[in-house]
Amino acid sequence: MSDPQRSDPGEAAGPGRDGPKVSVVVPYRDRLDNLRLALAALADQTLPADEFEVVLGVLELSDAYLALCREYADRLRIVSVLAERPWQVGYARNLALRAATGEVLVLMDVDMALPARCLADLYDRHFAAGQRVCLVGQMIDYDNNTGDVTEVDVRPYEYYRKVLDDLAAGGPVEADPRLAARHVIPWSFAWTALIALPRALVTGHGLTFDPNFHGYGVEDLEWAYRVARTGTPITMGRDFWGVHLPHLRSVAANRRTEAPNYRYFLGKWPAHDVELACALGDFEANEAYPEFRRAVEEAAGIPGGSLAVLRATAAGEHHLVVGVPVDATGRWAGAEVSALVGPDAAVEVLPIAGVALPYADDAVHRCTVLPAAARLPGAYRERVFAEAERVSATPVQVLESRP
Repeated sequence: MSDPQRSDPGEAAGPGRDGPKVSVVVPYRDRLDNLRLALAALADQTLPADEFEVVLGVLELSDAYLALCREYADRLRIVSVLAERPWQVGYARNLALRAATGEVLVLMDVDMALPARCLADLYDRHFAAGQRVCLVGQMIDYDNNTGDVTEVDVRPYEYYRKVLDDLAAGGPVEADPRLAARHVIPWSFAWTALIALPRALVTGHGLTFDPNFHGYGVEDLEWAYRVARTGTPITMGRDFWGVHLPHLRSVAANRRTEAPNYRYFLGKWPAHDVELACALGDFEANEAYPEFRRAVEEAAGIPGGSLAVLRATAAGEHHLVVGVPVDATGRWAGAEVSALVGPDAAVEVLPIAGVALPYADDAVHRCTVLPAAARLPGAYRERVFAEAERVSATPVQVLESRP
């Protein structure tokens, strides 16, 4: 662990604490212009410098990085955990998480600049009494990966300091579209560009990031899904925000990794909310989820029921059966389904309707779609058939409803 400015954790401890109030956890590689601005904003925090630390998980060995950290050695308590390996944001975050000693963790991407009172207000208003909450920060000037960025105008910190000060002076900041949406699937809004929660929650439940995600996207949603499973409320912070800093971006490259990452998420946690996020995207799934759940129950034709996907494996071949009606306990029945899977097959039941499937292209030998799936509304029905065709190595069999 390289440590341009490391003091004894006890030096930052207040009464009743073993470490600083806040650890700002940042994954980093090759974004020096962004890091310079992020550190400058952190150095301007009104929270005393001995009450927070900046912990960076760094996946490069760079003299330029260390030189920049040294510039702030007298203003910030910086902890760097270095590893020379290919970029993986979850791995970098885990390096920093394991080194953090603060009572509260602020997970922040390097392309975020915080207003001067951010950390002090965050701690005093949301965590000083030991609250157990996961607070999602607003991202100002973020367009959610809607367009390429091929050139960046690097502006000095003084420009962003004025932007931050003007926003803070203008009253409540409500510029993130997630604030106006219904929070039906709370984890779908928990983007780790800026998010805060107690460190005890992370250590107590092993809430590190899954290293099996690669490239852009989804690793934060899967992490937030596990946070939600602990029963911890995930809420948007109206008084917790930062300004997103520009950087180069290729939407096409991001999409190429986002799709398989979503499938991995769905395979790990098969559920209707996850499959809908996989099919539509996180923000859109949150809006559509109540309607989708009603549509699935109606298609199943069972009060309180749902649809499931069965994967039957026999003689080394996988047969997928999509649109299987199940009751409220997840049980399926019927001679037709039993005949399709066969008496000798090992059967896995996935509690999903099939609008997204957690398999690669041509991953199953054959796929059968049952009539219940065809009873879904048009857009969902089309996605079921498209996914079935994508994963099946042979033509999809569609069973017709009996008169």
